[in-house]
Amino acid sequence: MLSKRSLPIVIILVIAGFLVALNSSGFGNPPDRFQLIFKQVTEMLEAVHYSPKTINDDFSKNIFKQYLESLDPDKNIFLYNDIKELKKYELTIDDELHGASIQFFHAVDAIFIKRTKELNLLYPSLLNQPFDFNASETIVLDPDKLDYPKNELARKEAWRKKLKFMTLERFSDLLDQRAQLKKDDSLYKSDLVLEREASSKVNQIITRNFDRLINKIKPDERFDMLVNVITNYMDPHTTFFPPIEKRSFDEQMSGRFYGIGASLKNDEGAIRIAMLVAGLPAWKSQQIAVGDQVLKVAQGEGEPTDLAGYETEEAVKLIRGKKGTEVRLTLKKVDGSIKVVSMIRDEVVLDETYAKSAIIKEGDKKIGYIFLPEFYADWERPNGPKCAQDVAKEILKLKQQNIDGIIMDLRNNGGGSLYDVVQMVGFFIPEGPIVQVKDRDGNPSVLRDRDKTVLYDGPLTVMVNEFSASASEIFAAAIQDYGRGVVIGSTSTYGKGTVQRNIGLESSAVLTDDNGELGTIKLTLQKFYRINGGSTQLKGVTPNIILPDQYESLKYREKDNPNALPWDEIQKAFYTAVSADFNMDNVKQKSFNRVSVNPTFNAIQESSVLMEKANEKVFSLQLAKYRAEQKVLRDAFKKIDEMNKAAKVLEVAMLDSDKEKLSADNDKLERRKQWVANIAKDIYINETCQVIFDMIRQDTLVINQ
Repeated sequence: MLSKRSLPIVIILVIAGFLVALNSSGFGNPPDRFQLIFKQVTEMLEAVHYSPKTINDDFSKNIFKQYLESLDPDKNIFLYNDIKELKKYELTIDDELHGASIQFFHAVDAIFIKRTKELNLLYPSLLNQPFDFNASETIVLDPDKLDYPKNELARKEAWRKKLKFMTLERFSDLLDQRAQLKKDDSLYKSDLVLEREASSKVNQIITRNFDRLINKIKPDERFDMLVNVITNYMDPHTTFFPPIEKRSFDEQMSGRFYGIGASLKNDEGAIRIAMLVAGLPAWKSQQIAVGDQVLKVAQGEGEPTDLAGYETEEAVKLIRGKKGTEVRLTLKKVDGSIKVVSMIRDEVVLDETYAKSAIIKEGDKKIGYIFLPEFYADWERPNGPKCAQDVAKEILKLKQQNIDGIIMDLRNNGGGSLYDVVQMVGFFIPEGPIVQVKDRDGNPSVLRDRDKTVLYDGPLTVMVNEFSASASEIFAAAIQDYGRGVVIGSTSTYGKGTVQRNIGLESSAVLTDDNGELGTIKLTLQKFYRINGGSTQLKGVTPNIILPDQYESLKYREKDNPNALPWDEIQKAFYTAVSADFNMDNVKQKSFNRVSVNPTFNAIQESSVLMEKANEKVFSLQLAKYRAEQKVLRDAFKKIDEMNKAAKVLEVAMLDSDKEKLSADNDKLERRKQWVANIAKDIYINETCQVIFDMIRQDTLVINQ
């Protein structure tokens, strides 16, 4: 999470100091990219990180283990003896970080390349043999329960089971599709044909994967992975961005990027044009159509990059770039012809990530619904989009509709700008502290709303779930601590209570790639705390009203990461609570009564238990047993879908001003209509509306004296 105003000047001076020292210290020979990155990252972590782990032999042992697991997460590439051989580097990584020659990475890389090439020759023979789907055997997919194979025979067996499971999944899906056909249908196929189709599909997937590992991913990228293992060991949110990854992060935060205005999709390994945005370069060219396959991408007159084996996200990164620069796509048209299309990149706005609102009606009551997918902020441009400004506009638009309450939906909102969340809480309270921030020296500071103006003083609910993190948790916690509204959602939010700042590594004239750029560290510099003194770190925010969540049992939260910083608390800030004239206990009880008899919520609760069992990651490789297990899961989710279809649909309307604004772009208008339709069918929004209706009956706000 970023904060433009919370970084102490002393930190900037420290960074500047050791970068100057770097220039003067040097190596015996001109340092390469790996040495420069190791040196700068190490000094930055030790000098600036909020709570750095000591870079010693224990640190080295953990990096050794985690890097090997990141390269081989299923533990079916390396052999046991490989790990044994590499053990000589287990206690030297800390020395390399402090200036010793880099050996661990190169030793691992050589073995990794060797083993992937071996497996590339092995897997076709395993897929050429038919699998026995009547045999009673299981596969364990939890890496924590696995060890590296003792020998090549054991590794071959691990791959046989992996390929069998992948084929089993697809074979079972094809059997389900065939069940919809009659035996005399021309599309009806035998078990043997379907099994061959499933095996062929697995072969395509594995072929692409090994092509990518062997031919597409370069040593630099694997080294960047090692650096990320090092930074993530300090804490999960301290991250190293190579130059191209940093650009993607900035685009996500700002909601804008420079590209050609075309979205891509992966169609069975082929990267195709999925959509064109009117008025942007791809559309203007009149040479690109939906369905065209993108074969290659070139930067101007440079050598084109072949996209065979590339993931969609990787292709997108190649197509995006600086405004005004040329990109050339080699396309395979639907008719089979090959065409090279040259375009000049232009600005593309990701307005789908921006705040938007709608009106929910029931009887004579109207609820304003605001959806905020992230706390975005474009700090590079004075007039760039800021989420606080956009939410303020949505509130004013809703107030003009004489709404009776507001729902702020922060589900799946992973956070963003600290400055904007402080402003945003201020829209709903008269003034006061919003969040406390503590630096590595233990110095706390309070970020306050100083504007006494309350933009909206009516009933308020805040929707959250297990993926609401960081700035979302600050917002929900402040609203809860002030008693300003009701927080509603899953048992707790994500639990990210740390503040990050992007700090670029010093560029090097020695290097020619990326103009000598080395990358950027998103570094944890501070921890934030609720105004009641408690941290949201690990524990997150517990809603006032808890609703069943089918993903509740999955290990996604901060507390599930062993590298996470601990929970603690500091002194409570002085603040004056704002209370409503509704009785919180009564509102909670009414919601509990509704939810406990709601068949959809009960079905969601049941599915959560099944998901927890499936998360054990032990699966049968016997077709009949596997299909029976999957049927139980499918039936549970099907039950939820059927109940959702039968449930009451909310009356939701788009604001007239939005209709008028979007009328010039039919694609955007249709997407907004679909968004409104989804709101109407959302059972969680429905219950949140009922909570607001309970609050509306007693909605006069008073200041506790």
